[in-house]
Amino acid sequence: MKQYPIKKIRNVCLMSHGGAGKTSLAEAILYNTGVLDRFGKVADGTTALDYDPEEIKRKISINTSIGPCEWKNHKLNIIDTPGYFDFVGEVMEGIRVADAAVIVLSAKSGVEVGTEKVWKYADDRKLPRIVFVNKMDEENANFNAVLEQLRDQFGNSVIPFQIPVKEGDKFVGFASVIDMKARKFDGKKVVDIPVPAALEDEIASVRDTLMELVAETSEELMEKYFGGEEFTEAEIRQGLKLGVLEGSIVPVLCGSAINNTGIDVLMDAIIEYLPSPDEMGDIIGKKPNSDETVTLKPDEKQPLSALVFKTIADPYVGKLSLFRVFSGTISADTTVYNSVTETNEKIGHLYIIRGKKQIEVDKLTAGDIGAVTKLTATNTGNTLCSPDNPVVLDGIAFPEPSISLAVVPKAKGDEEKISSGLQRLVEEDPTLKLEMNTETKQMLISGVGEQHLDIVVSKLKSKFGISVDLTLPKVPYRETIRKKVKVEGKHKKQSGGHGQYGHVWIEFEPGETEDLTFEEKIFGGAVPKNYFPAVEKGLRESMAHGVLAGYPVVNLKATLVDGSYHPVDSSEMAFKIAASLAYKKGLEQASPVILEPISHVEVIVPDDYMGDIIGDLNKRRGRILGMDPIGGGLQKVTAEVPMAEMFKYATDLRSMTQGRGSFTSRFERYEEAPANVSQKIIEEAKKENE
Repeated sequence: MKQYPIKKIRNVCLMSHGGAGKTSLAEAILYNTGVLDRFGKVADGTTALDYDPEEIKRKISINTSIGPCEWKNHKLNIIDTPGYFDFVGEVMEGIRVADAAVIVLSAKSGVEVGTEKVWKYADDRKLPRIVFVNKMDEENANFNAVLEQLRDQFGNSVIPFQIPVKEGDKFVGFASVIDMKARKFDGKKVVDIPVPAALEDEIASVRDTLMELVAETSEELMEKYFGGEEFTEAEIRQGLKLGVLEGSIVPVLCGSAINNTGIDVLMDAIIEYLPSPDEMGDIIGKKPNSDETVTLKPDEKQPLSALVFKTIADPYVGKLSLFRVFSGTISADTTVYNSVTETNEKIGHLYIIRGKKQIEVDKLTAGDIGAVTKLTATNTGNTLCSPDNPVVLDGIAFPEPSISLAVVPKAKGDEEKISSGLQRLVEEDPTLKLEMNTETKQMLISGVGEQHLDIVVSKLKSKFGISVDLTLPKVPYRETIRKKVKVEGKHKKQSGGHGQYGHVWIEFEPGETEDLTFEEKIFGGAVPKNYFPAVEKGLRESMAHGVLAGYPVVNLKATLVDGSYHPVDSSEMAFKIAASLAYKKGLEQASPVILEPISHVEVIVPDDYMGDIIGDLNKRRGRILGMDPIGGGLQKVTAEVPMAEMFKYATDLRSMTQGRGSFTSRFERYEEAPANVSQKIIEEAKKENE
C-alpha cells in the first residue's frame, strides 16, 4: 500500500447498537476496494475484522479492528468497533483516533439504546458523522420511520441525501437529493433511471430543506439563497462538506451491507464529506509533568506525536501496540520517546494492520494508523514522540469497572499461571482490573459486565490454556462489641522443669478507632511492665478473628487492670496466651455484633425508570439519600446500599433500563447488620469451617 499525504486519508469509526451490521459494512468496503478476494460473513465467522476465536464463536465483535484500504486515490482507515455495552472500552479506543464516524442503524430496529450512546460519544469528541441505514433489503425495513426517529432524537440537522427506490416491497435503488437523479442496483453496477414520479414531491421538499442548511454555512451562500439564485453544484458540495464538518448537517444514506448495495456510494460520501486529519484542527498536548500546552500542526514535517490507542497481547508474537500518528513521521529502526513512562523505545518493524494481517511498511506519516511490536514500557494511552520535542497527548477516558467476581482455579497450583495470564489480558484491556484481596484471600477480576468477564474466562482458556470459574466475592464483614465487660485470662501449665504462668484481668469496651486501643492501669506491679507488649500482641493477633463468624474485630478498647505473675514460670508467651483467653471470654460476654460494609451508590437513569430503580434499591436494603435532575431527561439517585447486595447490580440495572442506566459505587463505612442478615452470615461461616 502506498504512502498517502494527510489530505488523502480518512480515519472513520463505525459505531452502532449491537447487531446493526458494522462488521458486514466494513467487510463490504474492504471487498469493494479489492483488498479481499472473497466476501466474508459474520454468521460463518469468515470476516476479515472479526478474527478473534471468541468473536467467531459468539458471532459478535468484541475488539476494535482496523481495516485500511484504498478507494479513488484515498486511503480509508476503517475502524470497526463493537456494539455491545460490555466492550465500551474498545469503542473509546477507536473513537479517540477517528476524525469522523459512520453511525450504522438497522432499517428494521431504527434508533436503539446503543445508537443514543454512540451519538453521545461522537458529540463528546465533536466528530462529524454520516448515518448509514443498513439492512434495507430485509422485510419490514422502513427508511422513513427510522428517519423520523433520528430527527426526533437528534434534531433537524439529520437529513437524507438519498430516498430509497422500491419496486413492490423490494429495495432496488435510491434517488439522490443532491443531483436529483435516481439510480438502480444492477448486479455490481449502479445504473441511472428516471426519478419515480411518486418520489418527486418528497425529493423536492427534502432538497429545499437541504439548500437552506447549505445557505447557513456561509454568508455569501446565505445572500445568494435569499436573492433567489440557484447554487452551483460546486457550491452545494462545498456547503455540504462545511456543514458536515461543523455538525450542522448529518447526511443519511441507505443500503444493505450484506448484499453490498449502496456501499460504493457511502464510500464516495466518506471521501467527499468527511474530513481529512488536517481539517480537524491543531493537535494540543502538554509538556511532560507540566500544565504548559504544546500546539502541533497535523503535518508530517512537524515533530513526532503519536498515541498508542490499543494493545494486543499475543501469546506468540508478544505485545502489539496500535497507534495513530498525529504529527510528524515515525520510521522503522529508530528510537522514540514515551513521554508518559519517560523511557526511550526502539521501533523495530512497523506495520499497518488489517484485521489480523500485518503488512510491513518503512514509515507512517501524520494522520495515519499503524502498529509496532515489542515495545517494553508502553501501554494503551501513552504518547510516543521525538526525544527532542517531548509532548503528552490526551489519553483515553475508560469507564470504571462496574462488576467484580472472584477467580477460582479449577486445578490446584494454577494460581501463578492464572495471575500472569490475567495480567496480560489487563494489559490488553484497560477496562479490566485485577486485585488480590489480602483479607478474603481472593483474586478479584472487575469489568464492565458479566459478558465481558465471561469472555476473559474463555480467553484465559484459549490463549493460555488455564481453566477457571467465577464466583461472587466474599464480603469483608467485621465484628465488634456493644458493652463493657471485665474478664480474667489465666494460663497455667505445670510440667517437668519450667512451668508457664500468665494471669491478666482486662476490661473490654467499644473503642473510638478501628484499630485496637490498648491501655494499662496496673497498680503495685501486679503485672511487670516488660509483659505489657506481650499482652497487647496477644490481643492484636486474636483480633484477626471474631467470636461470631471469624471476621476481624474493629473498634475495640482493652485496658489491662490487674493480674499476677510467677517469678520463675512467667514468660512473654504465657502472658500472650492469657491475653488471648481473656479476649475470647470477653468478646463472648460483651454482646458482639456483625458489621457489614455499606456502599455509597450514585445511579444515573432517564426519568421514566425512576420508580423501578428506587423500588429495586429499597429491595436491596438501600437508603435513598437524594434525587436530583441533571438535565437531558436524566436523574441522579444517591443511596447507601449494603455491599453484599450490589455484586450483580450492573447486570440488573442494565436489564431494568435497557442499558440506559449507569452507576458508580464506593465504600462508605461499616454499620451493624440486621439480626436476620447476621444470622445468615454466622451460619455460612460455620458451614465453611466444617
